Amino acid sequence: MPKNLKPYYKTELATYQTEYTNGNLKSAWNHLERAHIIGQKYPYAHTFVHCKMLQFGIKIKSGKEVIGQIPRLIFGGIKSFVGKIPVGNPGGSNVPPLQPFPIKKELKDIFTKAGVTFS
Repeated sequence: MPKNLKPYYKTELATYQTEYTNGNLKSAWNHLERAHIIGQKYPYAHTFVHCKMLQFGIKIKSGKEVIGQIPRLIFGGIKSFVGKIPVGNPGGSNVPPLQPFPIKKELKDIFTKAGVTFS
């Protein structure tokens, strides 16, 4: 992951942890999705977020999320490594794993500030 992008990724993960610890699960999940979009192009970051999503699914006792995260955890990093990611996909089991999504403006702004082209 480019050094200019890493602080944004880490901020999303830190905010996720804070929200999760405080019991704000909806907000925590939103920050995991944002971290997923920021990191999905980079194998380690991509895999790490899916690991957190799996843990989240276990915490909230969502069988759908747990089952949905297992293949994403196994194949997400590989897809990043070979450059075949669905750009903008938030990574949860509530969306098709290979479907691209539009990237929200505030996330586009992060990529721009970091000098990262994302397409």
